[in-house]
Amino acid sequence: MNHQPGTPRRSHGEAAPGAWEALMAAAQCGDARAYDRLLREILPLLRAVARRRLNNPADVEEAVQDTLLTVHQLRHTYEPGRALRPWLQVICERRCVDRIRWRHRHARDELPISEAEECIAAPATRDNGPGQVMGAELRSLVATLPAAQRIALTLTRFEELSLAEASRRSGFSVGSLKIACWRGVRTLRQRLEQAA
Repeated sequence: MNHQPGTPRRSHGEAAPGAWEALMAAAQCGDARAYDRLLREILPLLRAVARRRLNNPADVEEAVQDTLLTVHQLRHTYEPGRALRPWLQVICERRCVDRIRWRHRHARDELPISEAEECIAAPATRDNGPGQVMGAELRSLVATLPAAQRIALTLTRFEELSLAEASRRSGFSVGSLKIACWRGVRTLRQRLEQAA
C-alpha cells in the first residue's frame, strides 16, 4: 500500500488511527478474537513505555504482564470513542511505578548471588558428631518450614535443580528462590542449634 501525501506515517506494527479503539469496542461486546488481536497489537507500545521507565528486562516484562492484567480487569471502564493509546500508556506507567516501588521494598531482602549460592551449597547440617542430622530427619525438618522455604530447599537441595530449573518448576522468580532458600537454611540452623 502506498503512502498518501499529507497523512502521517505510522511506525512498523502501529495500528491505523481508530483501529485499537474499534478492537476494544468489539472486545467490550464479547468479541474474543478482537480482544486477542488488540492485546497482541498493544504489546510493542507497552514494552516501549516500560523500557523508558525500567532498566531491568525482567521488570519490563513483569510491568507489561501487570499492565495486560489491569487492562483485562478494567476493560469495561474504557469509554468507546476516547483515544485508547493514552489510556494504555497511563496504566502502563502506573504498573511501572508499582514495579519500582516493589523493587525498592524488596531490595533489602535481596542477597548478592554469591551469598545466595553459598546458602544453597552450604550444608544445612553439622558434618560430624552426635548432633548430625540424617537425610530423613532433615526432610522432616524441611517439611515444617513455610511453603516458599520448603519448596526452595526441596528443589535446590534434595532434587538438586539449578535455580533456573527450580524457578520454572515452582513459578517463583530466581530472586525469590534465593531469598526463600537463605531463610530456610537460617531457620533450619536455628532449630538445630536449639535442639543441640
